[in-house]
Amino acid sequence: MKIKCLIIDDEPLAINVIKKYLEQIEDFEVINTFSNAIDGLNFLKNNSVDVIFLDINMPVLDGINFIKSLEKPPLLIITSAYDEFALETYELDVIDYLIKPIEFPRFMKALNKVTRRLNNNKTIQESAIDRPFIFVKIDKKKMKKIYLDEILIVESLKDYLKINTISGKYIIHSTLSDFTNLLPSREFIRIHRSYTVALNKIEAVEGNSVEIEGLRYVIGRSYLEEVKQKILNSSI
Repeated sequence: MKIKCLIIDDEPLAINVIKKYLEQIEDFEVINTFSNAIDGLNFLKNNSVDVIFLDINMPVLDGINFIKSLEKPPLLIITSAYDEFALETYELDVIDYLIKPIEFPRFMKALNKVTRRLNNNKTIQESAIDRPFIFVKIDKKKMKKIYLDEILIVESLKDYLKINTISGKYIIHSTLSDFTNLLPSREFIRIHRSYTVALNKIEAVEGNSVEIEGLRYVIGRSYLEEVKQKILNSSI
């Protein structure tokens, strides 16, 4: 089954570039394109897609507010001529941020992220029985179930933590030490005073950093020897 793509951009040339790139990839298909976000929203009321390629600067409804209006957003890839919105859209859980003009090799890297995320989600759905999980309090009233095999990285924000998972990001009130102690030590390791990561989500190790989901995280000097030894042992 092909990965269904929607393109929303007020620049016809930008739409054509993305369409041309996607036509070269067998597993992807463009099911519609729109020059404004309002038409895109109306389309999504009755249609589902796997990934949206979305511009930020558009009339009437910009890309950021478009994302915020989605109840259950699909995977999102930002395509913008400006990098100033990268941090804000990261907090909205976009899978990648492409700067125009988009080169094909960089575009392919984004598609690889899409494929990897969709495959992970499919595996998780197929193996949902007997999966270890924890409940965390994400606001005053709501407890959220988080499956351990979805956790990518846990980041300390002073008195709070940001739990980055395959399916979303969650802020909880806890210390990194306390939360790390709740996780199985054979599957998770603290690499820095600010980070605990899932061993099986580490894609690469280079110098004093690890790569997860295409992002690099520094290994603290005092953790370096233990982390590299544990990664080495886990790969045997």
